[in-house]
Amino acid sequence: MAALGQSGRMPIGVLTIARVRYQGGGDWYNDPSCIPNLCSFIRSNTGVDVEEREVQIALDDPDLFSHPILFLTGHGRIAFNDAETKALRKYLLGGGFLYADDDYGMDAFFRREMKKVFPDREWLELPFSHGLYSVVFRFDHGLPKIHEHDNKPPQGFVLLDDRGRVMVFYSYESNVSDGWVDPDVHRDPPERRQTALQMGTNIIVWALLN
Repeated sequence: MAALGQSGRMPIGVLTIARVRYQGGGDWYNDPSCIPNLCSFIRSNTGVDVEEREVQIALDDPDLFSHPILFLTGHGRIAFNDAETKALRKYLLGGGFLYADDDYGMDAFFRREMKKVFPDREWLELPFSHGLYSVVFRFDHGLPKIHEHDNKPPQGFVLLDDRGRVMVFYSYESNVSDGWVDPDVHRDPPERRQTALQMGTNIIVWALLN
């Protein structure tokens, strides 16, 4: 795939979703079936040509800019070094997209590290009327609640670039990606897994179209 440019357009070719391999001690690798299952669902329900295997990448890897969409999740600690912080800022401002899914225990660390990446930007809560919630499947009330953490409502937060493009989408207290995994992992009912896969599809398709 070609590298991302300042235009923010996706490269031509088969899409890969790259999971961020980060330091700090958090389990960035958890739920290994989630990306393949989501990609299979996207292929079956949209016209997006997406590779079903998962790519794993560190933020300071030169190949970072070959992947228009990054995915980050895990429990607990996250730490970006200076090189990773600079690379992620350049990647996102150059048209890349990061989807981060709050798994229990990562929220404070993720927000801290993203503040290092963008000290001049604040998280905004995405209104339910935003196109991300209806681009393929309709979610009139925003993010679905897939797994319970602290009895808080699910929220979708974004960081915008200078053009107003969503460059980071952060799902909080929803745990969307837990619903993508193989059925025997969390034993979620089929309708909940379907909802999670539909929401994941919206996130990826929105990122590609904007």
